[in-house]
Amino acid sequence: MAGYSDAPMRQLASEQGALWTVSEMISARGLVLGGDSERLNLGRPYAGERDRAVQLFGAEPELLSAAVARAEAWFAPAAIDLNMGCPVPKIRGKGGACLLQTPEVAYALVGAMRAATALDVSAKIRLGWDTDRSVEVAQGLEAAGASLITVHGRTSRQRYTGEADWDAIARVAASVGVPVVGSGDILSAETARQRQRESGVATVMIGRGSVGNPWIFRALAGGQGGEDRPSPQVRARTALRHAELQTRFYDDDSGRLTLRPLRKVLPRYLPDYPELHADLTQVVTVTDVEQVLAPLLGTNPAQTGATASAAAEYAVSYP
Repeated sequence: MAGYSDAPMRQLASEQGALWTVSEMISARGLVLGGDSERLNLGRPYAGERDRAVQLFGAEPELLSAAVARAEAWFAPAAIDLNMGCPVPKIRGKGGACLLQTPEVAYALVGAMRAATALDVSAKIRLGWDTDRSVEVAQGLEAAGASLITVHGRTSRQRYTGEADWDAIARVAASVGVPVVGSGDILSAETARQRQRESGVATVMIGRGSVGNPWIFRALAGGQGGEDRPSPQVRARTALRHAELQTRFYDDDSGRLTLRPLRKVLPRYLPDYPELHADLTQVVTVTDVEQVLAPLLGTNPAQTGATASAAAEYAVSYP
């Protein structure tokens, strides 16, 4: 998810039980012809990060082939993914969901990527551009060498309106021999289990439903039922942990060293505490976050060392 699934969020998701994670999408053209380097934050892993796919977007086989080689050398991913699902208008003609209009181009892209690496190459698609062509496209991607296909149950034209069509996802899962991952409207562990069981997919991908709610992965990994969210204290500690991860990762001159990019995420950890939201959207440092969350953390906001001790306890078991 552009602007969300950066290294700190992926690290937090992994700590909470996510089986694997996917980077923000990276332009193949920018990676090969631009000024990008191994310090590119979109691809750079968190220290010790594992089980992560690097997602590329583009529409030219030669550039994607070169980008795969560069991403593998620079970012040490576990797999490479082709984005065929982003509906954002600014990347039209450059890849993303527009490839669903010309699936034969997508097949050539996957073939070129597959020839450039020994890693698994996967693709994330939507049902189609404006009508459902998902079975046709998935079968073509499998024939081109895709090792796994993720299907979001909406067309590109739908963006995120309406409801994801899991019946369509089930048809794709039944039509190909490679694993199919289902995506769309997974907001709880209970829904994830139900969708996986009813659709026959290998597993589910959780995107927007994990923002401010990384415990959904823990609930799934631990086989827990019922409510996914832990106590307010643990949620506050996890928000603080996210702020610490953010500050530690962006330790260069990228301009993201402060917590400004996290302001849209922090309130989502505590939706039932709206009185904290305005202050959480103004934070700049970890200390700011601790001061706002002090009533829930049980700490004195002026107490030195409180941040480290509170964040270190974020992963305690919750009722």
